[in-house]
Amino acid sequence: MYSSEPLHHFVDDYLRYLHETHPTSAALDGVHTHDDLLEDMSRAALEGQARVLSGFVRRLDEIGPDGLSAGERIEHPVIASNIRARIHEIEEVRAWEKNPQVYADLLATSLATQAIFPYAPEDERARRVFSKLRQTPRLIQAARENVKEPPGIYVKVALETLRGVQKFIEHDLPRAFSGLDDLHLLGDLADASVEAADAITSYMDYLEQEVAPRARASFRLGRERWEKKLKLDEGIGLGADKLLAIASRELWQVQEEFRRTAGRIDPGDALETWRRIKQDHPAAGEVVGEARQQVDELLTFIERHDVVSVPAGEPLVVGPTPDFYRWSFASMWSPGPFETKPSRAYYFVTDVDPSWPAERQEEHLRDFNRATLWSISMHEAYPGHFLHSRHLRQVESKLRKSILFSPSSAIEGWAHYCEQVTIESGFRKGDHAVRLGQLAESLIRLARFVVSIRLHAEDMSVEAGMRFFRDEAYMEETGARREAERGTFDPTYLVYSAGKLMLLKLRADYKAQEGERFSLKEFHDRLLGNGTLPIWAQRKLLLRGDGGDVIE
Repeated sequence: MYSSEPLHHFVDDYLRYLHETHPTSAALDGVHTHDDLLEDMSRAALEGQARVLSGFVRRLDEIGPDGLSAGERIEHPVIASNIRARIHEIEEVRAWEKNPQVYADLLATSLATQAIFPYAPEDERARRVFSKLRQTPRLIQAARENVKEPPGIYVKVALETLRGVQKFIEHDLPRAFSGLDDLHLLGDLADASVEAADAITSYMDYLEQEVAPRARASFRLGRERWEKKLKLDEGIGLGADKLLAIASRELWQVQEEFRRTAGRIDPGDALETWRRIKQDHPAAGEVVGEARQQVDELLTFIERHDVVSVPAGEPLVVGPTPDFYRWSFASMWSPGPFETKPSRAYYFVTDVDPSWPAERQEEHLRDFNRATLWSISMHEAYPGHFLHSRHLRQVESKLRKSILFSPSSAIEGWAHYCEQVTIESGFRKGDHAVRLGQLAESLIRLARFVVSIRLHAEDMSVEAGMRFFRDEAYMEETGARREAERGTFDPTYLVYSAGKLMLLKLRADYKAQEGERFSLKEFHDRLLGNGTLPIWAQRKLLLRGDGGDVIE
């Protein structure tokens, strides 16, 4: 017997629950009701969440197809997968029990959203930061109690992030709230900052002295868990072997195109040509300025060439990556889709650290060569993540709007696809170096595709993963190692290439369907207008019939 509960009523309740239990994600969604809270990451709380989520599954199962609109029939399984993915994460993947980075990253993001986005008056945001700082020892205690036998690589990455968070608390937060004149609040913030920093210091000492020496657990999910996670999170039901075959085929094809493009620049050795191009990079301290100029040029191009609509909004701010997030090469921080007031977005790029040895600085800048930086700016800003966030603000459906429902293959797939579609649309036509930079970025994402599978469904080591990125994606060794290490704690980072391939297939199928009526801009606008749905659901909305396979 099916329930008569309206699906939109269920979505309201479920989303309200997610915002309550995930206040950091709620803030990123643009919902600030719970901004004074940190997540309760205790074992009891997480096990309680799993039970509540199971209740949501049963309740959703009682909502039958009768009475649902055509769009809701597509949304129903999207919601079901989202709930089951969260249960799978708590009960089977269990990163909360294996990875201290989960807690470090959560704290960093939770504090940063309050400092970066001026969604409320400074004193109000400062009080919420004060509340979060007071709860930091509780979060750290949960990490200490939950994470007993982590893999060594997880400890290494967590320590890097925790050091960044500590520096953020001690140095960046005071600057973020430098306009405060409430001496009482300033004193409270200072006291809470000391308390939080002490808790972090104690936990770092514990990780280094007690946990790291015995941290020998495996990071591997195993084939079954990895495939199930990919199915639930992204709606990709193909097995690891089939996906590996697709990734290997695509990698070879892009390598061939890379060599052909390099040959148009210089008929000699392709890798030597690429090494010379990588020498053309901004000087230390000039990466941000270079990225800022690129963003302006890209915006002009996509508007003039009708690539995709550009909704009105606040200008994009390009700046240096905050210390707590310097493990990231580049990142986009956009106001949440539910924000009620206009707010600026931030495109952060990571310049060299002056304390690095000269050799490491030069290596980092080679990875930020001008040819590659163009693709990074396309990915993060125009027409990638930033423009995507602008379109999301115009979506009416809560389900299709919220980032809590957004599969990474749709979000990152769009941004990675944008690198290619911008070049296809004629950007800097004839500049083979820019095309080579775009292909180099594709190779890195395809290497992620291969390495993620081999790390978690096979027996590849981090060292072998590093060599794969170095030899097959032509990366510098430091960057290659960083990529391989990321694959251990971001097991489905194949979503960049997988999402791009799914979008290319959707575009080809949509173009065949529309024939002479096909418009690239109209396709992009309809795609983004559908919000954060998984790509299999986009196919059902955009294509007549059942939509067919998402990837092949």
